[in-house]
Amino acid sequence: MTRIGMIVPPAAGHVPPEPPELYPDLDFIAEGMALPRLTPEGYDSVIDRAAELAARRAAMEAKGEAAWQPEKPRPRKVSVALQAYAAMTTSAARGAVRDLSQLKGKG
Repeated sequence: MTRIGMIVPPAAGHVPPEPPELYPDLDFIAEGMALPRLTPEGYDSVIDRAAELAARRAAMEAKGEAAWQPEKPRPRKVSVALQAYAAMTTSAARGAVRDLSQLKGKG
């Protein structure tokens, strides 16, 4: 599988849902580089930051099943309306429209 790297805005770090859905045979990765701008002198900081992110990723993946999960449960109150919306809405790559066929077999 071809791996595509994306530099996303600082602190974002998430691959938007559209690229993987539009190109399912590509593997997208994203990391916020926290760089205000990239200059010729800034390439060293990119390399340093990439090495730091690789080390953090290795430490996270060493946690096994607990990797990429919150340290402790977060109390969240999700309204019934939001639960209903989430149950029948498609992804942004598909227009984020209501799709009642997604309700089949639920509830």
